Amino acid sequence: MSRTAIPLRALAAAALAAALWAPPAGAAELRILSAGAAKSVVGDAIPGFEQKSGHKVVIEYMPVQPIMKRLADGEQRDIVVLSQETMTEAAAKGWTAPASVTEVGRVGMGVAVKEGAPLPKIATTAEFKATLLAAKSIVYIDPTRGTSGKHFASVLEKLGIAAEMKPRSKLMAGGYVAEAVAKGEAELAVHQITEILPVKGVKLVGPLPAELQKITVYQAAATTKARDAAAAKAFLDHLKSAEVRALAVKKGFIEAK
Repeated sequence: MSRTAIPLRALAAAALAAALWAPPAGAAELRILSAGAAKSVVGDAIPGFEQKSGHKVVIEYMPVQPIMKRLADGEQRDIVVLSQETMTEAAAKGWTAPASVTEVGRVGMGVAVKEGAPLPKIATTAEFKATLLAAKSIVYIDPTRGTSGKHFASVLEKLGIAAEMKPRSKLMAGGYVAEAVAKGEAELAVHQITEILPVKGVKLVGPLPAELQKITVYQAAATTKARDAAAAKAFLDHLKSAEVRALAVKKGFIEAK
């Protein structure tokens, strides 16, 4: 064997590896801001999209109001995932492209307790009210920041117990509020079901009573500042695929229309 055989072979192998790992021509980096309630679906959809398309996705999750503020401040993003109400507002302000709107799924709100704790009764409005009044502490999203918190605050007002529950309420700025229950920092969590199911150490008791329930539609759309419209469309099309739709249902979403 010549002295040059091994180095040449090594160089060829290195070149092949570089070719396999190099991003394909035209690959883009998509920057996404997403409502936290859609994290379990949108986040899990990303690896398959990246593998199939060659594009890279960089995503941040937060409640919808901080997303709206960042858009208002002119922050550049390619795609946003918002509740239907805020998506309509974003489109009216010229921040998103209405023709690109894609439904991610619909989700209801539920109640969680620590795993192993007795399951309280919440099937009727009367039962739910009694359970809230019996709880030593509850946790939910700050109403000024997120969809579920805003709705639950209105539920407490409707039930006439807002003042009574205030000293026992822990408000969180974002994230999985049920983690506070898992840590023993609150007895009950009220949040969207898709943000309860991923939390270890808690148990979903069930949805809010029908007359107090809020079904939120989450949508994704390209922004008017998207740097690569074709890549953004490819991701939105991926969200419509059968595999992602099936994933959404598995993660607690009501099947998208």
